[in-house]
Amino acid sequence: MSARSLWLAFIKRTVNPLAVRSALRGRGPFSIIEHIGRVSGRRYRTPIIVAPVAKGFVAELTYGPKVAWYLNSGAAGGCVLRYRGSAFRVDAIDRLDADAGLRAYGAPRSWILRLLRRHDFLLLHVAGR
Repeated sequence: MSARSLWLAFIKRTVNPLAVRSALRGRGPFSIIEHIGRVSGRRYRTPIIVAPVAKGFVAELTYGPKVAWYLNSGAAGGCVLRYRGSAFRVDAIDRLDADAGLRAYGAPRSWILRLLRRHDFLLLHVAGR
């Protein structure tokens, strides 16, 4: 097993459950993406950090564009985002250039994302906006 696989397994079993509980209470920096597995059909909850914008929310893809929640949401035609205790129906997801993504997060979060060389961002369109 690679170091990356071990790290992701560690995150999945330790950090993610804590982040999900915190986000469902509407506390902390995390939000929840609720999506359906494109192969399994199972329901999943994935913690992410988003920035609100006029059309919905901007999400940074920490682990790149092949993460399950993004692929599952695209295959299903959308997902639900739980942000600070409220549920939002995401009806479309578009790639966003790095500059626009970083602007959405604002300082100091954008500074940290720049230092970490993050460049994969998505615009999560909220239905009705």
